[in-house]
Amino acid sequence: MSLLTRINILLDSLDTPLNVSAHCDLPCGVYDPAQARIEAQSVKACMEKYNASEDADFKVRATLIKEERSELTKHHLWVLWTDYFKPAHLEAHPNLHELFWSATKTAGEAKKTNDVAVADKLLSEIDAIAEIFWATKK
Repeated sequence: MSLLTRINILLDSLDTPLNVSAHCDLPCGVYDPAQARIEAQSVKACMEKYNASEDADFKVRATLIKEERSELTKHHLWVLWTDYFKPAHLEAHPNLHELFWSATKTAGEAKKTNDVAVADKLLSEIDAIAEIFWATKK
C-alpha cells in the first residue's frame, strides 16, 4: 500500500468525506439548445439555396455544408441529452427521450435530402426540446 493511500485512509477515518452533487458537469449557462437550432437553421438555408440554384458546383458545395451542419446539429443535441438532462428531467417530461431520438433521426434524414420540410420538422423538434430545457432552468 502506498504512502498516499495510507494518508488518504487516515484522513477519511478522521472525518467523513463530504458528498457533493451538481445537476450538470459545468456551471449553469454552458448548455443551450440554441446551438442545435442555429445549425439546423443553416441546414434549412443550404436546402433552400440548393433548390434555388442551377449551378451544379454550387449544389455540391451546398450539399457538403448541409451534411456538416446536420452532423453538428446531432452533436449539439447529444451534448444536451447526455450532459445536461438528468433522470429527474425525464421523470418530469416523459416524452424527452422520444423527442431527442426523433430530432437526431431527423437531423440524420436531413443529410440525405434537400426537402425543406425535413428541416422544418427538425427545427420544430428542437423547439420542443428547448421548451423543456427552459422549463428545467426555472
